[in-house]
Amino acid sequence: MKILKRIFLSLISLILILIIALYVFDYDYLIKAVRTIYFTGHTTAYLEDYRKFDNTTIEAGTAQPWPQAKNYNNYTLSDELMQTHKEFGSIAYMVIKNDSIVFEDYYDGFGQDSKSNSFSMAKSYVSALLGKAIKDGYINSLDQPVGDFISEYSEGTAAQMTVGDLASMASGLNWDESYYSPFSVTTRAYFDDHLEPVMLGLGMKEKPGTAYKYLSGNTQLLAMVLERATGKKLADYLSESLWKPLGANQDALWQLDSEEGGLVKAYCCIASNARDFARLGKLYKDYGEWNGQQILDSAFVAKSITPRFEGEPYGYGFWLKDFKDKKVFMMRGHLGQYVMVIPEDDLIVVRLGHSRGKTNATGYPDEMDAYLEEAYKMN
Repeated sequence: MKILKRIFLSLISLILILIIALYVFDYDYLIKAVRTIYFTGHTTAYLEDYRKFDNTTIEAGTAQPWPQAKNYNNYTLSDELMQTHKEFGSIAYMVIKNDSIVFEDYYDGFGQDSKSNSFSMAKSYVSALLGKAIKDGYINSLDQPVGDFISEYSEGTAAQMTVGDLASMASGLNWDESYYSPFSVTTRAYFDDHLEPVMLGLGMKEKPGTAYKYLSGNTQLLAMVLERATGKKLADYLSESLWKPLGANQDALWQLDSEEGGLVKAYCCIASNARDFARLGKLYKDYGEWNGQQILDSAFVAKSITPRFEGEPYGYGFWLKDFKDKKVFMMRGHLGQYVMVIPEDDLIVVRLGHSRGKTNATGYPDEMDAYLEEAYKMN
């Protein structure tokens, strides 16, 4: 009994020493990581982790339901695609043609109104808000320096960095895009209670505006620019600029770094549903027009869905690929969250899920084409 007591006390002492060390060496955010992710049986962020964090609300207005096609859900998915859904844990699959829902199905206890984490699909919303801020006159253009809004980036190499560089992933920021390393700045940003000092202390690694390099920190810094330029909280600006005008059916949630009034985790973490996520895809398919109203400038949208750098898979906030000689632009998230749009065929395909396959030589997982293939089989 005494031996067990000594082992127990030694273990408690070790845990206390570890906790103290985390605070001393500024890794205390890992305590939150353990509590919210690892103790729940996950090794990375997951679809419903928004329940473990503070959130702010993106308010919806008057709902504009999606029309249903005449043949709505009169299609049976192939065995091959059903196996893909099972293998990678799909929770939602939806096909929209000519602005009407042709097919939708939900899995693993999720439904039409179920919220799940957008992950990096949120980056597309932040880029869209940049376009709206330019249209509203809060920001001059894509070429306006970040230093005009954030003084910490107004000197040296940082002074050359523009808001467009942030949106197109060409900032040159000193950022480590490692999702599974507990010590990367990406992990810190996900769990740290105070994002602002993290963002202001990054510094530069490369010359801005010269090359594409995907960094979540770009979007987070862009969000801070937008809040300072507009004088509005980003969730409120998203609500009034896009969520309400596009007729979202539900309020959405956006994770915060800490308590109400903190910074949103802008590079990720909008909790919503497949139908409402699809609306931004339609807005960009129609070059910024929604029900006769020009919400975003058409030239900005066209630029956003065109590669900034030749041969790279990214425009301004949107991923780009080819599918059978057709141009695809998309919103894309960490675990295989996709809103894929093929404008020439008036097609939008949404897939949400727990995981995705490994990326191939093109930089995309193989199963992504399977989601598109199936959509073309539907009449």
